[in-house]
Amino acid sequence: MFLSVFDVFKIGVGPSSSHTMGPMSAANRFLDLLLSNEWPRPSSNVHVAYLKVSLHGSLAYTGIGHGTGRAVVLGLMGERADTVDPDSMDAIIAEVERTGHITPPGHPTYAFQPKTDLIFDKKTPLPGHANGMSFSAFDRDDRLLVKRIYYSVGGGFVVTDTELEQMRANKSKPAAGERVPFPFSSAKQMLEMSARSGLTIAQMKRANEETRMSPEELDAGLDKLWTAMNNCIDRGLKVEGIMPGGLNVRRRARSIHDKLQEEWRSNRVNPLLANDWLSVYAMAVNEENAAGGRVVTAPTNGAAGVIPATIRYYTHFHEDADEHGIREYLLTAAAIGGIIKHNASISGAEVGCQGEVGSAAAMAAAGLAAVMGGSPEQIENAAEIALEHHLGMTCDPIAGLVQVPCIERNALGAVKAVTAASLALKGDGRHFVPLDACIETMRQTGNDMSEKYKETSTGGLAVNVVEC
Repeated sequence: MFLSVFDVFKIGVGPSSSHTMGPMSAANRFLDLLLSNEWPRPSSNVHVAYLKVSLHGSLAYTGIGHGTGRAVVLGLMGERADTVDPDSMDAIIAEVERTGHITPPGHPTYAFQPKTDLIFDKKTPLPGHANGMSFSAFDRDDRLLVKRIYYSVGGGFVVTDTELEQMRANKSKPAAGERVPFPFSSAKQMLEMSARSGLTIAQMKRANEETRMSPEELDAGLDKLWTAMNNCIDRGLKVEGIMPGGLNVRRRARSIHDKLQEEWRSNRVNPLLANDWLSVYAMAVNEENAAGGRVVTAPTNGAAGVIPATIRYYTHFHEDADEHGIREYLLTAAAIGGIIKHNASISGAEVGCQGEVGSAAAMAAAGLAAVMGGSPEQIENAAEIALEHHLGMTCDPIAGLVQVPCIERNALGAVKAVTAASLALKGDGRHFVPLDACIETMRQTGNDMSEKYKETSTGGLAVNVVEC
């Protein structure tokens, strides 16, 4: 089983990896399909005249709050999540709404009016996943030419219905056929391979990555990820005001940061200092995400603050922190994230927030334990502790916005990650609950969880807090 660090961590825009970045990528894929020879054309004289898109399940219920419709329009205009300019998005959307057409580069003009051709279908869930969407192309005579169903399965990953079936079938197959030197698909295999090879988790992950790219390319890519994360923190610490969406939630990161800076300069004793810095770093990221800014899925947008906050904590409070440590952190965290995604889920719409913030905390705890000198067993223990204490966490965003409780939840996830790493490092790696058992428990818990609590905003805080 091999999932690249650049699959686990992707640069994109907020507010949601599954509800914003995923649908944008699905639209990109459908555009590519229209130019390909992968669908039968009735004749050479038949051409695509207009498009229609329908959103289902969680995408339909919370798509407006998550900007899903906007993401689809941007994707159909040829914009991609990792390169779109957040400052230009409103103008692109307005132009499509004004003209009733989309004009993606390299394509003819297609008719598409978002108000009528983009449907939020809450009545018809698609069978493969809670985040389903259907893209259709028609000719001038209203004949359906091609239709594709895509699923956004968390972390910005998008698959067709056929690909999803293949993925689920392949989970039951051994990973021995993977062309990487360390194809671990479980924590148990990871620890066994580490013991046999004498390599750390980060070193094994690096060896796998270098089958696809040079060491220099890998380091440059890792540095780019951290730069994007760090820049997101910095932006979030500078901006004030009300976040979009109608809840009138005020940004708090800047004011908290200013108070911490003042406290730092005064040398006043604060026993909660590390937790305060962790929290403000995480909140800064998730306020940026809620505002639709540039973020890095880690492993999702809704959980994007945990890992950057703990890395910034590492660079802030540890004298020996350097770029090599940050790379080791990211590689270790990605290894844990890959195992979780392979054996359970990182999608809030599939297993609740335990799969988002819980997974992020496990990854962050593992990365931090690694750079603080932890053994592979201590790293696995750190990940297990962090994930175990997120089990059962629901995903119930008020008004479908990634604001309440999501922003503060990332702050607490970062605190749990640091605590988990510290607890693991105080031991020798031996512990009662294996990480694999914890991951399987999360999967089962997610399967048993009511749909009300899986990113549909039809239960929990979303219905018990009056929207203002």
